[in-house]
Amino acid sequence: MLSSMETYELIRSRRRTLALEITPDCRVLIRAPINASQASICAFVATHEVWLRTHLERQRQRMAAAPPPPTPEDIEALKAKARAILPQKVAQWSQKTGLVPTGLKITAARKRYGSCSGKNSLCFSCFLMEQPEAAIDLVVVHELCHIREKNHGPRFYALLEQTLPDWKTRKKLLK
Repeated sequence: MLSSMETYELIRSRRRTLALEITPDCRVLIRAPINASQASICAFVATHEVWLRTHLERQRQRMAAAPPPPTPEDIEALKAKARAILPQKVAQWSQKTGLVPTGLKITAARKRYGSCSGKNSLCFSCFLMEQPEAAIDLVVVHELCHIREKNHGPRFYALLEQTLPDWKTRKKLLK
């Protein structure tokens, strides 16, 4: 049974089914309905023990192979590089597209490389600077296109395609 090899965190909620989750930091979460018995939870975990062992090991290997997180100095260096490069790129692509942002901000966001606010202000992650130049240009143009088209509908992609016909190839460069 899992409890002998690993500890797990039990999360009860108004759900109808039992579920297993392995977090990026290798914690095991068991999600259960509020009224699920401890016996049914233990039985569920026992039937999924092989799956849990396999996926925990995979996640541990991913963690071991992952590069160390960036230091504050690394982040500051990336922000400085972004402040040196991105305003010029935004200005260049803005001139080509006629799409002008109301502002530009550099952050240390980890989940997305760029965003466009409802007020047409662009925000870019400093981690975008770790990408190839063609991919950086794609993210800049993508966010500029959101000034005209706020969603990812057909008109958005038509505008992106018109500006960067090779955007799909560039997107493959993003890691």
